[in-house]
Amino acid sequence: MADSNATKNALAASMKKLMIRRPFEKISVSDICNDCGINRKSFYYHFRDKYDLVNWIFYTGFVGEVDLFSYKTGWDLVEDICTYFYREKEFYRAALRIEGQNSFRDYLIEVATPVVEFFLKDVIPENESDSVFATFITDGFLTALIRWLSGGYHQEMDASQFVAKMKQIIVTLGDNLHQEAWRNTQSEKRRPEGSI
Repeated sequence: MADSNATKNALAASMKKLMIRRPFEKISVSDICNDCGINRKSFYYHFRDKYDLVNWIFYTGFVGEVDLFSYKTGWDLVEDICTYFYREKEFYRAALRIEGQNSFRDYLIEVATPVVEFFLKDVIPENESDSVFATFITDGFLTALIRWLSGGYHQEMDASQFVAKMKQIIVTLGDNLHQEAWRNTQSEKRRPEGSI
């Protein structure tokens, strides 16, 4: 077991190093194996392909370490996720650019959606589809995460600043939508009966 983890970790370290230097599509399994001195047979014993390796890096680096029940709020988890991504931002910038089937982005959505559903279970109205809310929130978070890690907000923010900004945007938007709904309700009450 120790040898297995050592092999996986060596392959992961090589993959991370290579992805910082060149595009994912230009990295072959042979490149990864040559970089760390491990043969291809060993690679394929542990991983299906290089996509599987990238997903394993995220799983062992973050997902496998998370205890959802230890978080008081979803925001605490979001801050931990963002801190992890920020610490490893060079690698994840490259990982989030991977396109196609089995991409890291698809894996991240697959992992994040049930977590979002877990934290939204008390927020989502009972008559609404959980998957629509969870998908909307997951897609929005993923897009914001990619833009943040890529420096697309034109200002450098660490993880706590980024999370604070997201929270401010969501609270402001929620307040504005709530006020608009209240104004519409009041307007409906004042409208004479029978008018259009």
